[in-house]
Amino acid sequence: MKKVLTIGEILVEIVATTKGHGFRSAQPLVGPFPSGAPAIFIDQLGKLGTPCAIVSRVGDDDFGQLNIERLRADGVDVSGISIAPGECTGSAFVRYREDGSRAFIFNIQHSACGQISRTAASEKLVDHCDHLHVMGSALSAPGLRGMIIDAAEKIKARGGSLSLDPNLRPEILNRPGLRPALERILSMTDLFMPSGDEVFLFSDSRDEAAAIQDLLRRGIRSIVVKRGSEGASLFENGERYDASPMQVTETDPTGAGDSFGGAFLSFWLAGASAQMALRYANAAGARAVTQLGPMEGTSSRAELDNFLHALED
Repeated sequence: MKKVLTIGEILVEIVATTKGHGFRSAQPLVGPFPSGAPAIFIDQLGKLGTPCAIVSRVGDDDFGQLNIERLRADGVDVSGISIAPGECTGSAFVRYREDGSRAFIFNIQHSACGQISRTAASEKLVDHCDHLHVMGSALSAPGLRGMIIDAAEKIKARGGSLSLDPNLRPEILNRPGLRPALERILSMTDLFMPSGDEVFLFSDSRDEAAAIQDLLRRGIRSIVVKRGSEGASLFENGERYDASPMQVTETDPTGAGDSFGGAFLSFWLAGASAQMALRYANAAGARAVTQLGPMEGTSSRAELDNFLHALED
């Protein structure tokens, strides 16, 4: 079975228990929860038994140890996580608004994970992994960008594969160097997993079907469009497969797309049918939103089977 590598931020998330607009007054809080899009994604792979690893950097503090212990317990190779003495692990404070949207205060750029760099351990993982998963948001950091592109080129050159989740907030799209880096990664991508309108990032068309065809003509093998509460669609081998929404009570949507993506990649790499991969990924995303905390909703195969059986009863 292929071993999956991702490179990017690890942080903790601390959540306000009240709803409102930001943090301009004292709020009761819950957490810390292990977090970071690449970390959530790779944790989901680990819980499904797919060999996987992450390259990142945390501070020599409780927040860093919390993440390392969770990832290790869930089957992730943590040998590529550097521990930086005297630095702080990244963090995100989150408060939900009444309409379900979120206000974030991030400490990433000036935290340990804002200074991820090559190490002997990270280079060893690049040499021994067969699939690279790229979070587009990681390409917005100039130092990390070159490291990810180099890893992608090495893995692809020896016959490995690559998946891309844009995971891009609108405010970072115009950062210098980001667009060329995204185009370079897309040219090597086998599996593309955009959310909603991200399908239009690399096409001039405003029609989804036309945008999908533009992407497939670039040589991408499979495209999964995540539609949140509206389910998901897979485009592969000239076919389209749709997964219907699953009716659940939403507690916390953070990390649901990463759980979906990790589950889909696990089944996709194992050679599962399109319908099976999409069904389990859809279940992973739906189950994730029922749990408070971005990594609390990642699922084992048994948990997904039980979840699906409960929905069908």
